[in-house]
Parts: sequence; structure tokens; C-alpha cells
Amino acid sequence: MMLEPYDKYLDQREKNGNPIQVGLVGAGNLARMAITQLKNPHPKGIRLAALANRTPSNAKRLLDDLGIESVETDKIDPLISDSTRGPVVFSGDPGILSRTEGIDVILDTTGSVDFSLDIALQAFDAGKHLVLANAELDSLLGPALRKLADKAGVVYTNIDGDEPGVALNLIRYLSSINLKPVATGNLKGFIDPYRNPDTQAEFAKTHDQNPAIVTSFADGTKLCMEAAIIANATGFKVAQPGMIGPECNHVNEIASLLPAEQMLKHGLVDYALGAAPYTGAFVVVHETNPERMRYLEYLKMGQGPFYVFYTPYHLPHIQMMATIGRAAAGQDATVASMTTPTCEVICRAKKDLDAGEKLDGPGGFACYGVIENWQKANCPDRGLPISLCSGCKLKRSIRKDETIHISDVITPIESKAFEMWKCLSTI
Repeated sequence: MMLEPYDKYLDQREKNGNPIQVGLVGAGNLARMAITQLKNPHPKGIRLAALANRTPSNAKRLLDDLGIESVETDKIDPLISDSTRGPVVFSGDPGILSRTEGIDVILDTTGSVDFSLDIALQAFDAGKHLVLANAELDSLLGPALRKLADKAGVVYTNIDGDEPGVALNLIRYLSSINLKPVATGNLKGFIDPYRNPDTQAEFAKTHDQNPAIVTSFADGTKLCMEAAIIANATGFKVAQPGMIGPECNHVNEIASLLPAEQMLKHGLVDYALGAAPYTGAFVVVHETNPERMRYLEYLKMGQGPFYVFYTPYHLPHIQMMATIGRAAAGQDATVASMTTPTCEVICRAKKDLDAGEKLDGPGGFACYGVIENWQKANCPDRGLPISLCSGCKLKRSIRKDETIHISDVITPIESKAFEMWKCLSTI
């Protein structure tokens, strides 16, 4: 329960010389963006205490590239007290962050599943808040993470600045002023489910990003993961597998292009395709009170009964600072799953696949992710979650755009994430 506004809380922690200490996991593009915001100058009341990455040389290279003095260590505690002026500590052991008493928040910027699940479990065991910039894990196991975090008395949350956080902030605000959200989602420029790391290689190189991650943006997998995170946080569903994604000139048109009956029945997650302002998140609300509708029309919101609100930006590396502050200030999650799932993201083939082929994971050559409602996914022949597909070997040939089921694959040695998902799938 938040006892004071988080900005005032951060003011006080800055004044007292007791900033929130952040342990950052990862050394990729999002980690780079986070460090840029956490250092030189640092945000009020928040400090980067340490960086951990499985390959410490990558952490060292990242810090050197940013011109930040660093030191490798296996014991962080004595060093973080001077994290403002001294070097950034880094380690090849991410578990050291949870074992360090002075660290308050673990920020995971990796895109892994099993590795990140271990980070989450270590954080919860140590009583530390977890800020998760990892759609792969959150869209798969959000309900389980919520249960474990609640049991540990800490916050698990995805970040403000990615679309789920932007959408949930807007939903909470609109609900607080007595409006009823009935649909929400992203603004998406284009989707081509058949993109692969080769088609995206030049773009990835230009923007210094991983081709697989860029591919997951282009083929719609990441969009579906983010929609699942929103769905599992709100209880909203999808109108059809993969969502509708109506084309719009402007996001204001989206309310008239989604099925009203389903919006009113259970709420919808979806996306606006090609819609100005081309970035951010939208929320559709429903209002039938004649007097309220009259004022909304007067104030240029349209005739109703559905009205569109939107945030025209999403800035993960900047806005995640608010998520860190809110978590530490009053255990206020920006966006966290409910304990019962609503949707998940399953695999479809990008091309004809032969028996014996191994799937290469999200953003690869073999498959793309499609969001489905949990009831449909939770059937005797379950769809294979995209977050668990890497390394799975096909038992039979699969046609292009065909759903890949659990029964179609030989899974690798079962991991913690797979075991936790199987327990979740019994709900």
C-alpha cells in the first residue's frame, strides 16, 4: 500500500542519502538503455548498484562502451554504498544481486525464460522486488510469478514504458475517474509473420540490436506477448486468435472497429494497425449516461457510447524508473498478472517444417507467436507456448501457418519453467 507519492518518496531517499539500489541483469540493448538513464546523471533517489551478466566480458564491454568505470567482483556489499561516485560493480553471477543485502530491486532486462525464472525465484527468496522487462517470461508465467511474489511480500511488475505498462497506467487512471475500460492495446505499424533474422539483419545492425529480437517485433510475436501480459493483468480476452488488428488512419477510429458485444461482455485486448500517432497504447471506455455523454461530445470525444483515450508515446528506458520507484515506495506494481491466466501465446509455423526439425524460439526462422484465450489453449491437445519452443524437435511435418501442439514435439530436458507452466496449465 503506497503511503506517499513515489516522487516525494524518492525526494526523501535522495535527501537522506539512501537511494534505492538497483541490481541490473543483462548486457543487451535494453540494459544499455537502462544504464544510460541510471547514470550520468542518475535519477533522483535511485542508483545503479551493480550489473550482472552470464558472460561478464559482455557486461565489461557495455560499461566501457558507455564510458563508465567498472570493477568485476564476487562480493558487492562493501562497494554499493558509493555507487554514485565509484565504479559500477559487475559480476558473472546474477545470483549475487539477490544475495547482496543492500540491493532493493532486481531489474531483469534479459529475454530468456529459464535463466530469468531463476533470477525471479532468487529475488523472491531474498525479499527483493522484481522489475521484469522480459515479455517472454511474463507472458508465459505471469500468474505463477504473481502468486510467488505475493507469498514473499514483494512486488513483481512489468515496466512502465513498454506498452503493457503504458496501457495499465491509463486503465487505472480512467477507472479512478469513474470511466469503464472495455478494450485496450498497442499501436502497431505493420506485421509480417514470415519475417526472420535474415530479413531483419540490416535493420538490427543499423540499430545495434539482436536480429531475433527485431524479428519478434516484426512478426507479431512480441505484440502478442505484450497483449497476453495486459490480458492476464486485466482479465480481458481476445476476439479471435491473433487479435483483429483493424487498420486505422488514427487510433480514435478503433472503438468503432472492435466488436461491441465482446467489449461489453469480457473486455478485449487488441491493436490498431498503421494508426496515428503510431506509438503508445489506447484504452476504449464505455459510457451510457446521457448527461455524461453530452459533456464528452462537447469536449470533442465523439458521440459515444465508446470513447478512445490514448498515450502517444512509450519510452521504456525512461519510464521504467517510475516502475522502480513505485515498487520500492509502496509495493505498487505498474502491471502484474492476476493469479489466474486469461491468455497465452502459442506457436504457428512460419513455413512448412519437416519432422525432425528443431524449433529455434521466438524471433527465429521456424515459428511465430499467436495469442489465444486461455480456455481455447487449455484443451486436451494444447498449443505449444512460444516461450517454451526453443530446442523442441518436431515429431511430424507441420504446414505453414499450422498451430504447433505440445503433442507435435519432443521437448528438451524439462526445465523449471516447463514444469511451472504445466502446473499453471491445470487451472
